[in-house]
Amino acid sequence: MQITTIGLDLAKHWFQVHGVDADGHVVVRRRLRRSGVIAYFRSLEPCLVGMEACATAHYWARELIALGHTVKLMPPAYVKAYVKRNKNDAADAAAICEAVTRPSMRFVPVKDAEQQSVLMLHRARSLLARQRTMLVNPLRAHMAEFGIVAPQGLRHVGILTRTIAHQQERLPELARSILQTTVDQLNGTRVRIREIEGRLVKWHQQSRVSRLLATVPGVGIMGASAIAATVDDPFLFRSGREFAAWLGMTPRQNSSGGKERLGRTSKRGDKYIRSLLTAGAVAVLRHVHNRPTRDGEWVRALLARKPTKLAVVALANKTARIVWAVMMRGDGYRVKEVFERPA
Repeated sequence: MQITTIGLDLAKHWFQVHGVDADGHVVVRRRLRRSGVIAYFRSLEPCLVGMEACATAHYWARELIALGHTVKLMPPAYVKAYVKRNKNDAADAAAICEAVTRPSMRFVPVKDAEQQSVLMLHRARSLLARQRTMLVNPLRAHMAEFGIVAPQGLRHVGILTRTIAHQQERLPELARSILQTTVDQLNGTRVRIREIEGRLVKWHQQSRVSRLLATVPGVGIMGASAIAATVDDPFLFRSGREFAAWLGMTPRQNSSGGKERLGRTSKRGDKYIRSLLTAGAVAVLRHVHNRPTRDGEWVRALLARKPTKLAVVALANKTARIVWAVMMRGDGYRVKEVFERPA
């Protein structure tokens, strides 16, 4: 009997296959070694293959698509509901096989190698930025033990480094040597961050979508390149609100019996993009009083009645909706000026 649908449970070494025919009858249940996956699927007629969108999923999706199969990736949280009784590899593969055929299932677009490379640059930059903070904090603490302090902020760390280099009499030899080691590692981390940002800027200049997104206030090059590499097809979202909900910027619901109960933001989406949009919203709020635009007027009215942090989240939510509209329209953001009404 011909296999029409396969649920493939991914792993590091052993993969589980669950295949059914057109009538839904189980045709195959078997384990595959990693080295035998390509050979096995090459021997099959083209069919629908479902996988969870987890580690290595996009790589295997590209490989199976090249063999002529139709591959669909699903969020693991959506597949969990189809697991029957105890969880194991066979049950997971059967759940994936059933979930991929559901008409209401939502799928994750398969990313190409270039998109994954751009996102890898972003993840590496985020890691190095955290390491930079991990180096600055102990440097401040150690220097404070000798009465040497500097104002907060990365731009003031140079005061501490110059003290180590030019005022050596204020520090013991043992302390000076280990502090200089920390400074050297900090400087190397900064150089690597600038190199990665240079590569992202170069990719941004070559990407039309990223350039369009950068026209939205509060997005910037980092946010634009991250969104352009993550969201391949804006038509997957029915509205800007659905896109904002996908990023986790809409309130969490606990509604029942016709009574709506809205809580804090769900934070269920892409944490990295959400953090970039939130940081961009903070930057916009700093200069909102100098913006004679309708958006600036809206933010000023929001700040007049809401706390600053709540206004930041609301502005980031609105920015996400504008980003979706820009991607759908294929045109840059157009500023709407505020005109004075005639007396």
